[in-house]
Amino acid sequence: MKIALLSLAMLGGQLVTPVSDRVPKLNVEATCKATVATDKAMGLDLAQSYDDCMRDEDAAQQQLASVWLANSDQIRNQCVGEATAGGSDSYVDLLTCMQMTDLAKSLAPATALRGASKNRNKK
Repeated sequence: MKIALLSLAMLGGQLVTPVSDRVPKLNVEATCKATVATDKAMGLDLAQSYDDCMRDEDAAQQQLASVWLANSDQIRNQCVGEATAGGSDSYVDLLTCMQMTDLAKSLAPATALRGASKNRNKK
């Protein structure tokens, strides 16, 4: 019984990794290598080079440093999860997630739309 609980606790610890106050270290080198290989295998005319991919990832990592602490732990955790899903780490994806969250926060609250809703006449 204790072993099962310990295993469950260890599994749970792996599912939720707390994000720190610093931008996480991501393995973007592997992602860039995989992207270049996929582009080559697909025979893309405008395939991205490894150097261009790494330059984009480095630039995104630098930009993240300025917005990282401006977001809550919840948003940082969500965005890190999205940016590392499937074992494909990307600072570009992490930055995009953060920017989209910032944009969503800055939009004015939606007006109460009624349209063809079943509840439109219940007020």
